Parts: sequence; C-alpha cells; structure tokens
Amino acid sequence: MSLIYLLHKPYRVLTQFTDRDKQRQTLADFIEVPDIYAAGRLDYDSEGLLLLTSDGALSHQIAHPKKKQPKTYWVQVEGAPDEQAIAQLSAGVELKDGMTRPAKVKHIDPPTLPDRQPPVRFRASIPTHWLEIVISEGRNRQVRRMTAHVGLPTLRLIRAAIGPWKLDGLAPGEWRSEEVELPAASRDERSRNERPPARHKAGAGKVSSGKTGSAKRTAGKPHANGRRSTTPPKGRKS
Repeated sequence: MSLIYLLHKPYRVLTQFTDRDKQRQTLADFIEVPDIYAAGRLDYDSEGLLLLTSDGALSHQIAHPKKKQPKTYWVQVEGAPDEQAIAQLSAGVELKDGMTRPAKVKHIDPPTLPDRQPPVRFRASIPTHWLEIVISEGRNRQVRRMTAHVGLPTLRLIRAAIGPWKLDGLAPGEWRSEEVELPAASRDERSRNERPPARHKAGAGKVSSGKTGSAKRTAGKPHANGRRSTTPPKGRKS
C-alpha cells in the first residue's frame, strides 16, 4: 500500500516546497509531511487539487502522459459560451503546439467555493459563466489557451479531480491522505520509476487510515504564521 496526499492548492502558491526568491507561498506553508513531492503540477495562478506522494511508481501512474489520467477543471470564463464554442472545445482546438485531444465540456452552475483571495476582477458589462472541462493531457496552461482560442478568457481555474481523486469538500489549504494499492504491473515498475525523495525539512502531518477512494478527511488548522498543520498519528514523531 502507498500513501497519497490530496491538497487543495490555493491561488498564488508554488507547486514546490521552496522559493528561491523567498517571497511567494509554497507547499511547505500548507502541508508538513516529510519526503513527499507533487505528482504533476498546477500553475501558480490556478487553484484546486494537487496530489503528492513519496512513491515514485505511484507518481508515475498519476503524472506520466502515457497514463492519460483525466483531469477535471471548473473554469470561470468571461463571456457567454454558445453551442459552437462548446463544440470546438469538445472536438479539439488548434494551439501553437498542435491540436488538442477531444475534451468533455459542459455548462455548470457556479461551484460552491470560497471567494478567491485576491478576488477575481470582473468587467461589469460582460457576463461570466462556468464550464466543466475534462482533458486527458497536460500541456502548459492548456485550459486557459483553449478557452482563449474560442474567445472566452479564463478568469478563474480550479482543478476539481485527477482520475478517481477529487477535492471532495477540501477548503483551500486543507489536505487529506488516502491509501492506494497499485496494480501488480505498476509495483514491478517501482524500482525503475522511483525518484529520490524531496529534500525539504518539514514536520510530520497526520496520516489517515482510510481505504482507497474513501479516506478520512484531514483538515489542517492554521499556525500563527498562516501555515496549516495537523496532529501527527500515534507512534510517529513530528
């Protein structure tokens, strides 16, 4: 069994544990579990689900392009998406780095989320709408470029799910852990895909004992300095 950590990455947080300039928030401000690293990335100005683990084979299963894990995004766009725009996004659009794969796109009601800090800047004369976009590839800033291509600039972008893992009520800055059992073939690849653990110094977070897909939620409490922490499990040193 391997452990995976699900973090709701807030807006303007780097998807790494250190910042060379030491001016921006990083993952270390929100999760203090040692020797884990992000399985994939999420842009500094995007929010939502980020998966972390110390297991190289599990990270490979999640992040490698050949695995094609579907990623679900909630996207607030400027303008009113019509049927033509939805059809274009669904079929694929031509970007500078090539045609995108077909996607699943639909209108959704505004999701129940805290307001972003700082708030999204709206233009009073132009309406905004929410789309759910599911893609199976991960090009740089792909969703933003796709919506811009059809005349719908992205105002707010939240990743809601990666494969079977979902935000499922996590507030920005909160995280929980789940146990995952890899298929036999993936376990056999572990030695080839294992990466060295991230060399950051962080305290131990609480590890939940939920089963795959049904882990108990572990919500962090804020430190005085703005970080969130959790209580270490019994028998584990912090």
